[in-house]
Amino acid sequence: MKDVEKIVKQEGAIYGEYPDYEPGHYTFLADYLPYAAGDGMEHRNSTVITAAGSIAASRENLLDTVAHEFFHGWNVERIRPRGLEPFDFDRANVSGELWLAEGFTQYYGSLAMQRAQLVDVASTAGTLGRLIESVAQSPGHLVRSAEEMSRMAPFIDGGRAIDRTNWSTTVISYYPYGGAIALALDLTLRDRTDGRLSLDDFMQAMWKTYGQPGGSREGYVDRPYTIADAEATLAAVSGDRAFAREFFSRYIQGHDVADYARLLAPAGFMVRKRYPGRAWLGDLRLDSRAGARVAALVAPTWPIYASGLDQDDELQQVDGQRINGEADITATLQRHTPGDTVPVVFVDRTGVATTANITLAEDPHIEVVPVEAGGTLTPAQKAFRDRWLGAK
Repeated sequence: MKDVEKIVKQEGAIYGEYPDYEPGHYTFLADYLPYAAGDGMEHRNSTVITAAGSIAASRENLLDTVAHEFFHGWNVERIRPRGLEPFDFDRANVSGELWLAEGFTQYYGSLAMQRAQLVDVASTAGTLGRLIESVAQSPGHLVRSAEEMSRMAPFIDGGRAIDRTNWSTTVISYYPYGGAIALALDLTLRDRTDGRLSLDDFMQAMWKTYGQPGGSREGYVDRPYTIADAEATLAAVSGDRAFAREFFSRYIQGHDVADYARLLAPAGFMVRKRYPGRAWLGDLRLDSRAGARVAALVAPTWPIYASGLDQDDELQQVDGQRINGEADITATLQRHTPGDTVPVVFVDRTGVATTANITLAEDPHIEVVPVEAGGTLTPAQKAFRDRWLGAK
């Protein structure tokens, strides 16, 4: 309970107050059972959390869910997108703002964990790296914007398509997508104002205008926001309408990815290749039970895409070596460096054999690590990091 209290205090400090809970209190309902499916669901005055993990063995993950769901007491339950107000239980409720409603909550859940000192800086760096990679390494951001990803919710949130889709290469969950945007906006505001403004100021402004006024009926929100409202709020907070328009145009309604290496450097974090110098042809998933058959779509950003290999094809050889599974690809690539050209042989799903040459790339996967992992944290970096990640 003490750790939950720490989270509650840190999230309350972001807004400067707590919502007016209708029963006069907020309730956490947690069912941690070995047969439970993991989930967390927010309500106006409570949350229901289920997980198979025990408190002793999975404390950090369980608390992260607590932090996420409690933040929803402000963001979503009261700061609510217009597409979700009033909620219609008889049809799909489509919203283009879930990158803010869920994605920003995803970011703040992890941030609250750090500010409450329930995780260390290395753990937070790992979380930030996963947010960044979920967007930067997926070709989905080239296809759909964060706004468009949000509108995919009725199809991907528990829904199951009867026919095959290309969503594995065209869709990114708005949770990490929005979390990555929140990270970029937070660091951008801090950088351009020398620490005077942050994402906390933006959330406070959204709260005061759209959440705090409440509704004329219990459980309703009289002033839900639109994406234009969110942009106008950023313009007002930053005092720069052109900046707000550019940020929304590039990262929310467009397809750009922020320069996270530059944004994180002032806080003493490095964005670096996880496997520098390692040859890579793509993150192929093979079903070894079916003769190394490709089990998922081949992304157009992978080197092996140029060969024509795709889902349901059987990959037989790479550089003359028989392929029976993913481990064989790894072993073969260890003999090569980025830039090498190697032949691949596969039989497509119609039975036609194909040989093609592909040029290997450097493994693009990244990680975020504290600068202390390979250097020295400067006083300026420490001050920036403390203002951002320190307890409030």
